[in-house]
Amino acid sequence: MNADYVARKERWARKMAGQEKPTVRSADRLPPGQRQVHNFPVLDLGTHPEVPLDKWELKIHGHVENPVTLSWQQFLALPQFTDTSDFHCVTTWSQFDMEFSGVAFFTLADLVKPKASATHVFFKSHDGYSTNNPLDVCLDDDVLIAHTWNGQPLSSEHGGPARVIVPKRYAWKGAKWVREITFLDRDILGFWEVRGYSNTADPWTEDRFS
Repeated sequence: MNADYVARKERWARKMAGQEKPTVRSADRLPPGQRQVHNFPVLDLGTHPEVPLDKWELKIHGHVENPVTLSWQQFLALPQFTDTSDFHCVTTWSQFDMEFSGVAFFTLADLVKPKASATHVFFKSHDGYSTNNPLDVCLDDDVLIAHTWNGQPLSSEHGGPARVIVPKRYAWKGAKWVREITFLDRDILGFWEVRGYSNTADPWTEDRFS
């Protein structure tokens, strides 16, 4: 367990307790090539799947000790986390101070207990979308599975009932309408990654395409 991981988990724990402010990634808050907007544009594959809450499930499995499939009620019964972060889309817009609430990725990791062999995470969505991240990226203090934005339930067009939020990456790395999280011992490219988008997606280096 390295010092950076411990520091991130400590920051997350302080956020859970309401004692930590959002981390500032860059002195220039707006990444290069981005413009600030004040709305929440909708970008997706063209479908907005409607997932009834009584049918909603989140399957979490792979290289873990305790695979689970959570119902909506079980998901909401987990410790809830609210965080304010900036949101950066590869199509060059950014919005500051977006408040998302849901379940922290740390909470899910503690629940399923990733094996030492786990190095990457693969997300699947109800619309057929997929994306990938290193496990280390997901284990940050601001990553969560969100069901609420600015105090309101996420609408279907924004990925509701629940979507992945990974603030330090371009937004395509956070799957809307998430239904499955797989911990892997290798990297598997997702929908946009196999179509030429960057596999690392760092907004501060304009890492848009491979």
